[in-house]
Amino acid sequence: MKTLAIIPAFNEAQAIGPVLGALPDGWVDEVVVVNNASTDATKANARAAGATVVDEPQQGYGAACLRGIAYAETRQPDVVVFLDGDYSDHPEELPRLVEPIAADEADFVVGSRIRGDAEPGALLPQAQVGNRFACSLMARLWGADYTDLGPFRAIRFRDLLALDMQDETFGWTIEMQIRALEAGLRVEEVPVSYRRGIGPSKITGTLSGTVKASAKILWTIGRMAATTHRRAPRLRERVDRARTDAPTPNPGG
Repeated sequence: MKTLAIIPAFNEAQAIGPVLGALPDGWVDEVVVVNNASTDATKANARAAGATVVDEPQQGYGAACLRGIAYAETRQPDVVVFLDGDYSDHPEELPRLVEPIAADEADFVVGSRIRGDAEPGALLPQAQVGNRFACSLMARLWGADYTDLGPFRAIRFRDLLALDMQDETFGWTIEMQIRALEAGLRVEEVPVSYRRGIGPSKITGTLSGTVKASAKILWTIGRMAATTHRRAPRLRERVDRARTDAPTPNPGG
């Protein structure tokens, strides 16, 4: 099974080396760092550590992820893993996310910091409140069983393409989780560890970042709830078509 990791990175010069160095041997065929308009040595340090680097000049977490997906289309992996570039995730835990997909028990796996072991102070209070509220809304509106919007996640690549992701900013993670539900993917959460990243959080580390992220997440939930009746059948059809057209992956390849 061919696995590609996508790491969006904005000014992560200090952290990107440790992130890449902690990825477990034999689990990832290629690592793509998406340099999201960094003004430091992120790009050079990622290349020095052995990663493929692509540039996305438009700042935004979702924009960087979409650029990574565009690159992945040239490689056609079986599974794509997303993780952050600030060393807050534990890259060595990547097998926890990939194994349920490899065993054909899940199509989309989210690493839950709530179910796992979060270092004290790593998940700031505003992030915890936002997580709980967003997950409670998804439970009410879509019957979801999510506990987290964590960025550390794995998904079958054919299904990811079928989800037709659109968001270019803070709404990326929750858009993927909602679209996965609407598309009928087998979703699983696994516990993951979490620590304070190297450097300040780009989103929840400041009041303005928290307000912007919270507003975008709420807007995304409201917009998607209003249009789910039109979008869900289309996504299920896209997933079914992708599975019909896709070759069967070789688990040992």
